Amino acid sequence: MATLPAKLDAIPAVDIDSGRFKYVLIRVVQDDAETKQEYNKVIVRGYNWASFHADIYDKVQEELEAVGFDTECLGGGRILHDPSKRSIQVYGYSQGFGLADHAVTTELLKARYPDYESITWTNEGY
Repeated sequence: MATLPAKLDAIPAVDIDSGRFKYVLIRVVQDDAETKQEYNKVIVRGYNWASFHADIYDKVQEELEAVGFDTECLGGGRILHDPSKRSIQVYGYSQGFGLADHAVTTELLKARYPDYESITWTNEGY
């Protein structure tokens, strides 16, 4: 796998709140004009303040496009994050963006929270 450009690599793969909230899985794309290559990275974003999955995507998309990245929402779901129990459950779907690949989300969460006892996913629930 090619090394990511520093600017793309610097974007945190995971940024989530605690509690129960909606999340989206986003592909971030950077085109390299010199090498004519396209680089991409998948990130997870989930926040308590969001009433809709689109609220999260719109905010992240605006921030990333302002600094030169393209984005694509790959779907959404919900997360139940309990830091005191060191557990995360990923489930459900987004009515607007469809079902995210929770297996991908879970792998990103496991990399971000390696000391957690339980990080699981299911396609059940809403």
